[in-house]
Amino acid sequence: MKDKVITSLLLLIMFLNFRDVMVDLSLNVPTSHIIEESMIVLLAGLMAVYLIFDMRKRTRKTKLLLAELNTATARLSSMNNKLRNVKAQYLHEVENQFNDWSLTPSEKEVALFMLKGLSTQEIAAARNTKEKTVRQQASAVYAKSQLEGRYALAAWFFEDILQQEDKAA
Repeated sequence: MKDKVITSLLLLIMFLNFRDVMVDLSLNVPTSHIIEESMIVLLAGLMAVYLIFDMRKRTRKTKLLLAELNTATARLSSMNNKLRNVKAQYLHEVENQFNDWSLTPSEKEVALFMLKGLSTQEIAAARNTKEKTVRQQASAVYAKSQLEGRYALAAWFFEDILQQEDKAA
């Protein structure tokens, strides 16, 4: 908007000075004064033309950037949807495995918190239970899954993903 105002003012200055030059020519004003005012007309015109081309160039660039932004937004949205689907599938598989191990609902919850990386103290606070209860449920998860600890539990699910990646490659 600011550029349009400046361009309009430059064109107005050019027009008014051009009229003044025409009047000065008819009045036989000294040539140096006419040259001086003609330079003002020329400079104002050149600056106005420059601003017009610059505004068009920036408008085109803005439209291109907006198109790129829309494309990137669409790709990001698509990736977010895919990620949500993959996450849902992963959680479904985790739930299936918990069922295969015959975990109780409390053990499933503790196992999921362990997979998220929470300590037994954090799990106890999140579940509003005692830390001893969480340790007992964690031990039951390890026994039923035949795994030796939380790292083995996490690795069991992570290894599954890596094996699927190897098969896809």
